[in-house]
Amino acid sequence: MRRSPAREALVAGFRSMLPQLGLEIFLTDSGIETDLIFNRGIDLAEFAAFPLLDSNAGVAALVAYYAAHLDVATAAGVGFILEAPTWRANADWGARLGYDAAGLDRLNRAAVVLLQDLQGRFADPRPKPISGCLGPRHDAYRPAARMTAEQARNYHRPQIETFAATSADLVTAMTLTYATEGIGIAQAARDCAMPVVLSFTVETDGRLPDGTSLADTIAVVDETTDGYPAYFMINCAHPTHLDGVLEPGTAWTARVRGLRANASRRSHAELDDATDLDAGDPDEFGREYAALRAELPGLTVLGGCCGTDVRHVSAVARACAGID
Repeated sequence: MRRSPAREALVAGFRSMLPQLGLEIFLTDSGIETDLIFNRGIDLAEFAAFPLLDSNAGVAALVAYYAAHLDVATAAGVGFILEAPTWRANADWGARLGYDAAGLDRLNRAAVVLLQDLQGRFADPRPKPISGCLGPRHDAYRPAARMTAEQARNYHRPQIETFAATSADLVTAMTLTYATEGIGIAQAARDCAMPVVLSFTVETDGRLPDGTSLADTIAVVDETTDGYPAYFMINCAHPTHLDGVLEPGTAWTARVRGLRANASRRSHAELDDATDLDAGDPDEFGREYAALRAELPGLTVLGGCCGTDVRHVSAVARACAGID
């Protein structure tokens, strides 16, 4: 079937060649949910940001959040990955919040339109690919059940299909806790001809919550999917939790190109029970990123996760991109 000119223009973007696959630094945003809740006073039911797209006030809050981060990237002279606020915009979490399949499709599309508008507002020459964000089906720290790869493929495919029908350049699955969910997401992305990034979370010992090593997880995903993921990331863990985990010079470590770390050194269990926000020390956070990049120059996609905000991304830019 031939694509229409309009459809060709829609998918042109960066899908065929992701700009973040080189050695230049790309910043991304920080811990959107914790920032909105603790720093901006916005209540997020089920820790989900995507319902904000359903109101003018919510959209304004999202625009302010992303614009602050884009300002940092512009000042640093680096590219920026616009990650959609859709981490929980999937079937199970959507149902808890009163959204059916049509409602989720609408808001996942609206998220991409919002990011397109932001691309236009910051019209500097550095690339700003748009990523459709996926989250795990179950709790990011303690999954209630583990899916087979085929179950994960079927579960996550509707959200990926939605992003594939927009101008999103890729999809990124964050806070994954076991390999088969990542395999299923990669297979669904391949079904939809979408580039995909898989980001796993680790505990304080640098292993996934089920005890599997990051090396073994990446190896099995690559083996099962013929290396389909564009690259891998780590998120929702403190940089010190990676001490001795990443091995410079190994093939599997070369597949890890991104880090979105937590501000806190606390374990996942401690963070789950916490009633306060542990924002750590942003400047120290930046130095820890720089130390990791000194050993792993291929670590080029840099942002934050729980407890971080624009201060942490600014510190990373100062430490890693050499700006004052």
